Amino acid sequence: MRQKAKVEKYDAPAGGWGSLNAIAHVLTQEEVAILGSEILLKQNKPDGYMCVSCSWAKPAKPRPFEFCENGAKATAWEITRKTVTPEFFAQHTLTELRTWSDHQLEEQGRLTMPMRYDRASDKYLPVDWDEAFRHIGTELNRLDPRSVVMYTSGRASLEASYMYQLFGRMYGTNNFPDSSNMCHESTSVALPEVIGVPVGTVLLQDFEATDCIFFFGHNTTTNAPRMLHPLQEAAQRGVPIVTFNPLRERGLERFVNPQNPVQMIAGGTRISSQYYQVRVGGDAAAITGICKWVIEADDLARANGSPRIVDAAFIDQHTSGFEEFAAFCRTQGWEEIERASGLSRMALREAANTYMAANAVIANYGMGITQHKHGVETTKMIVNLLLLRGNIGKPGAGISPIRGHSNVQGQRTVGISEKTKLVPLDKLAELYRFEPPRWDGLSTVDSCEGILKGRVRGFVSLGGNFLRAVPERSLMEPAWSDLRLSVQIATKLNRTHIVPGEITYLLPCLGRIEIDRQASGPQAVSMEDSTACIHGSRGQRRPVAEQLLSEPAVIASLAKATLKANPKIDWDAWTADYSRVRDAIEHTYPDQFKDFNTRMFEPGGFPRPLAARERKWKTPSGKANFTVPKSAFAPPRESDGIYELMTMRADGQFNTTIYTEDDRFRGIKGSRYVVFMNPADMESDGLKSGDTVTLVTEADDGVARSLSELQVVPYGIPRRSIAAYYPECNVLVPLWHYAEGSKVPAAKSIPVRLFKDVPPEIIDAGEASISAL
Repeated sequence: MRQKAKVEKYDAPAGGWGSLNAIAHVLTQEEVAILGSEILLKQNKPDGYMCVSCSWAKPAKPRPFEFCENGAKATAWEITRKTVTPEFFAQHTLTELRTWSDHQLEEQGRLTMPMRYDRASDKYLPVDWDEAFRHIGTELNRLDPRSVVMYTSGRASLEASYMYQLFGRMYGTNNFPDSSNMCHESTSVALPEVIGVPVGTVLLQDFEATDCIFFFGHNTTTNAPRMLHPLQEAAQRGVPIVTFNPLRERGLERFVNPQNPVQMIAGGTRISSQYYQVRVGGDAAAITGICKWVIEADDLARANGSPRIVDAAFIDQHTSGFEEFAAFCRTQGWEEIERASGLSRMALREAANTYMAANAVIANYGMGITQHKHGVETTKMIVNLLLLRGNIGKPGAGISPIRGHSNVQGQRTVGISEKTKLVPLDKLAELYRFEPPRWDGLSTVDSCEGILKGRVRGFVSLGGNFLRAVPERSLMEPAWSDLRLSVQIATKLNRTHIVPGEITYLLPCLGRIEIDRQASGPQAVSMEDSTACIHGSRGQRRPVAEQLLSEPAVIASLAKATLKANPKIDWDAWTADYSRVRDAIEHTYPDQFKDFNTRMFEPGGFPRPLAARERKWKTPSGKANFTVPKSAFAPPRESDGIYELMTMRADGQFNTTIYTEDDRFRGIKGSRYVVFMNPADMESDGLKSGDTVTLVTEADDGVARSLSELQVVPYGIPRRSIAAYYPECNVLVPLWHYAEGSKVPAAKSIPVRLFKDVPPEIIDAGEASISAL
């Protein structure tokens, strides 16, 4: 029995009074109203702490309130006064806790003491820190390092991440999957092949110089709300903002700056000047159509002796493969492009005209691009579009993948990667006098396969909620119980913690906002934002419990309990003074982290050097590469009953963290078990608003994947496309359904069939607690 959502139309813009009310609610909910509001004044400031939510850039001249609604929610979630003590675990078995919702689990508060799972009582019992470290070290040494996975969630600092990967490699493993494997790995694979760097080329100041902005597959409203400030400023300058997304997202339609009293009264700013609701999975086709218009306009200009439309000088000097790509565009038929994109030829011409009229274009994109089967090729198509007019490596232009968690990009920079070619193994061997393993490790999908087949025996997680984030939940949870060792380093309780292995430890740690006192005094940490700028962060709040250790302290203690002594590394000294870890990072990556300790609190962060920003291309060809997609788009199946399901996040969540069961901007309150459908599709299938349906994955591998009792909500979404929430719908994603080349789960385009349920007994929101999943 599922709680029924209340569906009410919400017309207000992003920001404004809605955001202020949401912030006030979450601060009160977490019992931190006064303290929280004071701490928020330090958020994303050079003398404060960096947001624990998204990784969007931090300006050199911050606003008085340099936080967004979701950033305030994340802060309140971390500094809550609610705590999970040994008494809580004494009252609840893990079997019981597995009936709780994601929101209910994390809402209990901060973890306070190290715990070990006791199978006889089915409960967590308190354990001494030293005993926990000794036992974990003993178990790790009994396991083959190849069978051990060391996961990171994207939140841990640069210092903790560097220590973690060094510990793991000295132990003997390269199995370092991370949350990037589930989101922007398609970026990390595509961009090095075409422009020679694995990250975006845009800096925050480029938004001040641009004269056109494109968006593909990103919900800025909930995933990077502070980005709305530079977008609003650009829109107010008259910069066209062209958006491609299956759903109309409020922040890309209209935004009210809550810090501006005039806007609070007047109603804010229109953001997107052109908004195209592309079919789910149709972005590559849409980009092909735009490029086709540009190529045809350039062909006509050459024939007439007019100035070229493409940047011929840039193409000749800096690129390869243009003629092949141009030939591809010329041969694509408009009928096929229209069917695959869901957009008309004239709509794409309008977008192309806007692009051709601009001198400096920024292209932003998110997981609406990367989490598709052809995510790598679609990312390359965005690069193709930019290269046509030289829009990489000049002010106001470039490619801007909008990353997720606050340090997910930075963790890769300091060695969290399963791909050995991305890690300076020779330098690590030289600095620490050991021989690191040279074999490629396991990605997230590989790790899941290893768990299902029994090859992975140990799993150490630095943050995150792995079981809730990955596909194939119905198979993964039973297999997880067969792990010999599960070690979870965390701040709050989540689903992964209540599915135990044979030996399971729950190790609570300090949050980033808490003061981290070590032998040399209060410590600072650092992280890298989406624009590859490095920022320092200082904790502001007294720790919620005296027993908590910092992430670096936990990692160092695990290393000492597991590894033989190494005279080249003093784990205790690193724990006592994190500046020594930063010195080690600089010695390992001297070109990226020059004068690290001196520069880490520069306003706006210090940018890592990226060759592509200077039009230096570290590709095999020595140039930026146009590429011809092999199979980047396919027309929809229109007559066999298949829908393309895209999973998405709500206003009340960040990744797997569920702050509330509501989604304000889509008018949903009280339940996340809904599916958004085009009204014409509802009529064709004999459905009405409020009916419930079952989604069944279309696959022929013999595995039954379904999710029932999803409440139908009519919504403006393209035909044969439907949308529902992540992570609830991960149960529908086959493990083998991923982006070619990157293995990112293709959670934005899942082929499903839809069946009407027999009317279940449901209750109105507010009458009972959230039911079990």
